[in-house]
Amino acid sequence: MSELKAKIRADLKTSMKAKDKQRTGTIRMLLAAIQTEETAGTKHEVTDQDVLTVIAREIKKRRESAEIYAANDRQELADAELAEVAVLEDYQPTQLDDVALAAVVDGAVAGVAAEQGIEPAEVSMKQMGQVMKAATAAAAGQADGKRLSTAVRARLAS
Repeated sequence: MSELKAKIRADLKTSMKAKDKQRTGTIRMLLAAIQTEETAGTKHEVTDQDVLTVIAREIKKRRESAEIYAANDRQELADAELAEVAVLEDYQPTQLDDVALAAVVDGAVAGVAAEQGIEPAEVSMKQMGQVMKAATAAAAGQADGKRLSTAVRARLAS
């Protein structure tokens, strides 16, 4: 069992003992999503990186739901979704600040430029997919995909 999954299971026990229904429900949902990931396709044990991917996916789902609820004047439901996001974010690594994110993007652009034998300034939007792949690997769950994509677009447009 991955260390992160073990920590999540221990936190579930703690929240159940504390009778924290909100946190318990969110952690149970997360463990169900992890179990789904384990049994999807071929049965396998998940790694910490797999668990981080599941957490990021669940956070994205809840943020999108919260936006939809807020747009339809259902603020109480949006607040519930955002409360779940706050619980899930406890299991993510520390997110990169803007300066560190820019450094990751610059490194990815330099790596793609080196692969293709061109100058980093010559990397264009045509290579965005390659830059995103390298930047996503370098960020390793420390930046939201949307935020990363925005930073790559800004860097390639300049």
